[in-house]
Amino acid sequence: MLHIVVCIKQVPDSREIRIDPKTNTLIRQGVPSIVNFYDMHGLEEALRIKDEQGARVTVVTMGPPPAEKGLKECISLGADEAVLVTDRGFAGADTLATSYVVAKTIRKIEETWGPADIVFCGKQTLDGDTGQVGPGVACRLDLEQLTYVGHVVDVNPTDRTVTVNRNLEDGVETVRTRMPVLITALKELNKVRRASLPGMIRAARYKPVVWTTADFPDLDKTKIGLKGSPTIVSKTWVPEVKAVQTTIVEGDGEAQMAERLADLLWDKALPEKLGWTAAGR
Repeated sequence: MLHIVVCIKQVPDSREIRIDPKTNTLIRQGVPSIVNFYDMHGLEEALRIKDEQGARVTVVTMGPPPAEKGLKECISLGADEAVLVTDRGFAGADTLATSYVVAKTIRKIEETWGPADIVFCGKQTLDGDTGQVGPGVACRLDLEQLTYVGHVVDVNPTDRTVTVNRNLEDGVETVRTRMPVLITALKELNKVRRASLPGMIRAARYKPVVWTTADFPDLDKTKIGLKGSPTIVSKTWVPEVKAVQTTIVEGDGEAQMAERLADLLWDKALPEKLGWTAAGR
């Protein structure tokens, strides 16, 4: 049976994010948290494979104790086990330190529930927006990596191969590689299911496995948390809001509106740019 590990992160709901006008930092107090939606598409694909072929799905997150809520949501959707890695020593981690801890956690998961055949991550998170943790984990675990995946074409447990479509800027690339593999998911990958009633009941009773720094005897504490994070944010700011003048183009039908829009673009934008006058047109 395949073993699929899904990495998730609980992030502030982007619809509720506010910026402190004095410090230009995120106001997290009172802002609800959600599971990063790219990660949810990774989970959905893992569950789809489980439904079709049979698999064990283990979900993992690194974060404060309230992140347990996100893990329970994943359990309600069909994940088998959930692991919360939480400790004050992990606080302030950048993507380098985060990938180190997540990689260590996946190794410990493998010792507990068996080797991981596929690891799913979201392509990026809504708060950090870097897209670095997934590839960082793959490098640390020496896994094949398939990034920006919009469709999983085939998972073959017998040949131990995975075939996917990667969405690139100039087209779609079809790639096949061998397991174990790490996949970063796009929102185009699937449609996330809703939790069933039995799933919600199981999630309400479920207690995630909790690991701290004490559960990793070989953990290099110089590589975790703020001390293990070389990234320095020197400055943040809120973009200045500028007033923009607009013109509504009306007309009878698309052809007439297109003609009027062309006249507006010519009469206003192009002559000004070229220094022409209306008479010089």
